[in-house]
Amino acid sequence: MLGDLLRANHLASLEDLPFLVNEHAGRAGLAHAMLYVADLQQQFLVPLPGQRDEAGNPLERISIDTTVAGLAFRGVEPVHARTATPTGETVEPFAGEGPRRLWVPLLDGTDRIGVLGVIVPHADETVLARVSRLAALVSLLVESKRGFSDVYAQLVRTRPMALSAEVLWNLMPGATFSNDRVVVSAALEPAYEVGGDAYDFALNGDVLRLAIFDAMGHDTSAGLTATIAMGCCRKYRREGADVLAASDAVDEAIADQFATTRFATGILADLDTRTGWLIWANRGHPPPVVLRRGQPVATLDGAFGTPMGLQLGLPTELGRYQLEPGDRLLLYTDGVIEAQDPQGELFGLERFIDFVIRREADGVPAPETLRRLINTILDHQRGWLQDDATVLLVEWCAHSNTS
Repeated sequence: MLGDLLRANHLASLEDLPFLVNEHAGRAGLAHAMLYVADLQQQFLVPLPGQRDEAGNPLERISIDTTVAGLAFRGVEPVHARTATPTGETVEPFAGEGPRRLWVPLLDGTDRIGVLGVIVPHADETVLARVSRLAALVSLLVESKRGFSDVYAQLVRTRPMALSAEVLWNLMPGATFSNDRVVVSAALEPAYEVGGDAYDFALNGDVLRLAIFDAMGHDTSAGLTATIAMGCCRKYRREGADVLAASDAVDEAIADQFATTRFATGILADLDTRTGWLIWANRGHPPPVVLRRGQPVATLDGAFGTPMGLQLGLPTELGRYQLEPGDRLLLYTDGVIEAQDPQGELFGLERFIDFVIRREADGVPAPETLRRLINTILDHQRGWLQDDATVLLVEWCAHSNTS
């Protein structure tokens, strides 16, 4: 099944994948495969084009928060369901005889991109392993095809996108990355109108390079400012510059473009994933917070510099902090804590930290924590954000004997 699907993929487009998956999965006893991808705001699962249910009706998008398929996406684990329409299923126990639908998450590394649903003849570990392997391959195939067509971008959008958002989303990395030492997860809203917020991360050897930016304004110029900040940061990072030198280069690049009429705040940081040592340069940005065993233990406000783009010539201090295994680092923009409800009540730093801590205590994975956080912030502000809201959550997972 897997080998034939991989060979057939070479001359296929994204729209061909549902047919190919059904054809080859059927040879392994897996019937009526359904492929869904998550929309940009991770509120819906959207079917790849051309798919139909068992009754021959075109598949429609389904809710992530209220369906069995969405449960597989939220929990990042397989879920069995009675065979019905994807919107009317109920969860079934894992073991048992008789056909049922099995939903499994589609993962690009640890980044959730959607779900795969197949009808299996019965439920046992062999069938589960077979479907999980199929989902792993399908994820790779979807990722390999999405960049060569506008179909994927059109599928995951629920409304038109502003020009600044179009540019920034094409620059930023995926929302989630992890290995055995570190987990990184990011979220950004308003997804379709984002003006000047941006995030970036890259793992280079043992060092995780992090950046978060908040450019002045909410227009196309703000998006351009953030684009310059990200591009300049990457250029100097890839040339070996440290966080101080890279932040100074961003300061100069924005000033050269806008003659000191525009600026961006931001944090550039390096985390040594072997030792847990964090170093950072803060350029006029809200200070990061460290969470440890369900409690905030540090606000990293000891190092501070001026916003980038103003060319004030003042020195920027370098901050240093020793993380402990299991610590979570929160980097965020002010749109998170300054979101206001209609009565003017701020979402606030305390509520933000408490939300993350409570989800951690519930065992919710970092990507799902941020998805729920963004939905909660949107609910707080009645679905409309007056400022961009961005969060980078980093968990250092090294063992306690790391030295």
